[in-house]
Amino acid sequence: MNVLGIIASGVAALFITVALAKSARRVALRPHVPNEPGGRAPRAEVLRRTGGATAVLGVGTATGVALWLGAADDAAGSVGGLLAGAGIVAALGLVHDLKPLWTALRLGAQTAAAILVVCLAGLPPAAGVLAALWIVLVTNAFALLDHADGLLTAVGLVTAAGLLACALVGGDPALALLPTTLVAGLAGFLLHTWHPARLRLGATGAQFTGFALAASGALILAAAPSGRAAWAALPALATVALADSALVLISRRRAARSPLRDTDDHIAHRLRRVRVTVPGAAVLTALWAAVPVATGTLVYAELLHPAFLLLPLAGTAAAVFALLRIPAYGSPRTAPPRTGSSRTASSGAAPSRTAAARRAQASGVGAAIPAAASAPGAKASAPGQGAPAARTAAGHPTVPPPPTGRPPAEATTAAAERG
Repeated sequence: MNVLGIIASGVAALFITVALAKSARRVALRPHVPNEPGGRAPRAEVLRRTGGATAVLGVGTATGVALWLGAADDAAGSVGGLLAGAGIVAALGLVHDLKPLWTALRLGAQTAAAILVVCLAGLPPAAGVLAALWIVLVTNAFALLDHADGLLTAVGLVTAAGLLACALVGGDPALALLPTTLVAGLAGFLLHTWHPARLRLGATGAQFTGFALAASGALILAAAPSGRAAWAALPALATVALADSALVLISRRRAARSPLRDTDDHIAHRLRRVRVTVPGAAVLTALWAAVPVATGTLVYAELLHPAFLLLPLAGTAAAVFALLRIPAYGSPRTAPPRTGSSRTASSGAAPSRTAAARRAQASGVGAAIPAAASAPGAKASAPGQGAPAARTAAGHPTVPPPPTGRPPAEATTAAAERG
């Protein structure tokens, strides 16, 4: 396959994706779309959620036409199996977007698609098993990145560009066909999924993108010339996706939460908690992905020593450790006790005035408390159980008058005689 064929396939994927996405966006944003009967989501929302199908159709159509025209030459079996496996995963994702499927069913379908890829590529049994496991792992890792507007699209665009460069450097341009069309398709879809997203990749586009990236990397690794450090360079291209999965698993393990229950604990969610905007989170994550992708590509091209891959890996580990320190789960709320003190403490400035008013009221009746206690027949309170000491409006305790040893009536008469 020549360079002109690669460029033509990319241009075709770009135009098809842009045209389909623009039409889907126009329909999704059409006003006054009634809800479907039975309490289901509006059709516009369903179309917006399944917008990734436009990118899948653009990339798949351009790649399929190139294969039909004989552009892949001797690698037609490998590229055809790669496209077929990605199509199976995308179809499963479309069903999942419309009606959620069990995790075991999705993993089983992804494993079957990965086995189809490695069988059509003619890999040895041991390498085929490792490649299938790698494809399933990386597919789900990339799919988990679809938790913010434009995040997976930007990271997938950077990763596909790195795979394209590795395929061209490795001397097997036929394997560059799908990365080329994927770069063009994601670039055409990026405008629609950028914040605020009009269309979303959804499970359809996310699983297709993850599978295409993972399977392309596995095939490029298997076809790499001897002497290249492909075993270390190509896995580095999935650093950010694997880092997000590790972050989620560690965080949920610490919080004793189910690892299969998705919640707001991914990279972009934690960046949002430190006041990073949604576009800023997508840009920062894409730049983060660009560092190991560029390093892995240079190592694959034998321009850098494989030891340089330790730098982005160490930086990624430090970033994951720093993100783990950002709280992702709110503490459970407990109902406050129904007491006056708790209500006063949780109501702000107005309750402080209420407390002051209560203290002023207590100071007004403070002088009568000792007199009542010294009245005949009154029971003296035990230590620690009596009424609280009266206080003035400034918060100081009041000083009761000294006891006279007379009943209240006699004390009043004596005061009147002295006056």
